[in-house]
This record gives sequence, structure tokens and C-alpha cells, in this order.
Amino acid sequence: MDHVLHRTACRAQRRSKPGSSNQGGGSPIRVLIVDDHRLFAEVIRSSLKDLGLSDLHAVGTGMEALAAVADTRPELVLVDLGLPDMDGLELGERILADFPEAKIVAVTALHDTGAVGEAIRLGFVGYVTKDVPLAQFIQAIKSVIEGQVVVAHQPLPKARPADLGAEFLLRQLTPREEDVLMLLGDGASGHDIARRLSVSHHTVRTHVQNILTKLQVHTRLEAVAFAIRHGALRRRQDV
Repeated sequence: MDHVLHRTACRAQRRSKPGSSNQGGGSPIRVLIVDDHRLFAEVIRSSLKDLGLSDLHAVGTGMEALAAVADTRPELVLVDLGLPDMDGLELGERILADFPEAKIVAVTALHDTGAVGEAIRLGFVGYVTKDVPLAQFIQAIKSVIEGQVVVAHQPLPKARPADLGAEFLLRQLTPREEDVLMLLGDGASGHDIARRLSVSHHTVRTHVQNILTKLQVHTRLEAVAFAIRHGALRRRQDV
């Protein structure tokens, strides 16, 4: 894959424009986040703000992304590969067909070496898995902005104790608690969840507290991040 990475790196450097970030007085880089997990998208948005980016937009589907790209012409697009209505690789290819100067980065829960190669072949300039530490994620996006091609992921040795422990914790959730966790991942509020599941708001609070206890986390955001990191939300949505 080295020759493909080299060719893509050259394309990425040609796309890099001096003064394109809001550092040093240039115009802010236009960024589009495409991820159907709204809380995770909000984490990305917050992280990019810490990087100094301010012109940020987020959508949850491929069709919304195509409309947003046509409207805002983003310079940087972060694409979840597992969107509900479209394959993220296909979406990136369609965006690049109309806006070849855009920098497309796959941000995904999938550890798939085949997808990495295909993304680079299509013209993506980055592939970042959602389980990388936040500091590494920010550095990867910064490197992309500077014109580099980045592949950032956590190594996956067989039978990691952490993975086995996560699977054990996730199995403690009841089917209704899984439903609540999935809705939290969609960004639903407590009242929204109560309405959609036809239960009381008090019952929702009880389910949420049970989820936090069983997953050994402290906040709803941490619970969603835990589930995304270990593929629980995607598996649940694929059922």
C-alpha cells in the first residue's frame, strides 16, 4: 500500500492551502461531521473547537451530508463509515467526485485493514478509529489539516482482557436497557426516550442509572462512548 499512500499524500499536500485554518488570521476551515451517533458527533465537535476550529456542522445521514456539502462546501469532512442510509466510503467517493479539493477522513468504530486501503485508494486522507485516545484523535486531525495522510487506530491483539471485560459488562444490560442506550446514542433526551418507549420519565432515569452502574461509568456520554468503542450500538442497530 506504500505507493498508494505516497500518491495520496501528494494529493493531500496539493489540497493544503496556506492560511486555510483560523490560526494566524486566516479564514476558518469549514468542517462537516457525518455521524449518526449524535453524542459522539458532539464529542468530535467539542474536540475540534479545542483545536481552534469554529466553522463546524454536523449531520447524521449520507443524504444530509450530500446536501450539506453542496450548501457549505466544507474543506474537511469527517465521515462515519457505518451510516444508516449509505456506506461511508461511497459517500466520500461521491463528495470527492464533486469537490475534489475536500479532505475526507474516515472516523469509525471498525478495525478493517481492507477498508483502510479502499479509503486511501478512493482519495481519503485519513482513517481514524473511535477508540484512539482523544489527544491522538486531535493530533490526527491536525496532521490532516497540515497536509498529511493519517491512519490512526488502536492495535487489536487477540483476546485483549479489556475487550473481554467490556463484553462481560455489556452482557449485563437488559434488552430494555440496551434500547435506552441506543436512544442515548441517537442523542435522545430523557423525555424523548420515555415517549418512544411508552414509559415514565422516572423509569427512564432508573434505566439510565442501571446502565451507568453496569458499565462502570459516570455519565451518559461515557456510557455512549463505551458502547461505540466496543461496537455495541452498531450491533444493536444492525439487528
